[in-house]
Amino acid sequence: MNRKGRKLSAAELKRKDAYERLCMEMAKAGYKKRDLTVGVLAANTLSLLLSLPFAIAITVIYFLVNPQGSFQLSSLWWLVFFPVFFLLTAVHEFIHGLTWSRFCSGGFGSIAFGMIWKALTPYCTCSEPLTKGQYILGGAMPTLVLGLALSVSAVALARPFLLVLAVTMVLAGGGDMLIIAKLLCYRPKGRDTLYYDHPYECGLVAFER
Repeated sequence: MNRKGRKLSAAELKRKDAYERLCMEMAKAGYKKRDLTVGVLAANTLSLLLSLPFAIAITVIYFLVNPQGSFQLSSLWWLVFFPVFFLLTAVHEFIHGLTWSRFCSGGFGSIAFGMIWKALTPYCTCSEPLTKGQYILGGAMPTLVLGLALSVSAVALARPFLLVLAVTMVLAGGGDMLIIAKLLCYRPKGRDTLYYDHPYECGLVAFER
């Protein structure tokens, strides 16, 4: 189990061993480790608080641009919504991995995906340390791509179904917003800092020297 009591999968245990080896290597190179992770339940709560204002703003803009638009949803809406939602959730994690992989020497081979079943939380993790800008870009890209694209489409086409998807994708990106906010609030003491996506917890680790 990890330090928070969640039983790790075989893949997570393998990544845990690799992470511990990396920590030793970084320590030998003079880096100090700083834990910037957050609990899953806390992440789900705080992420909602961070993303909700953006979701509200998108909704307000939608109705300002389309004041006479209908918000009626067909009876088959739920049957379509959930498959599309789960598909977009998978795309969300894939975009994380695709973006981070561009900065990795191992390419997409340095990216792994998993699921925290206890919290129904899918995740993507990168096995190579990244710079601050690289980590933030990979963390923010899914919400920028999916949330922004769907929001613009919903407003331009006056489609309530697209609005619901846009709001959902923005809310789904709240966890990423929380992690990015925690990274931005962190003030490293060293001049050389690398950021490593935690292999099985929500958040990241900073290595600084």
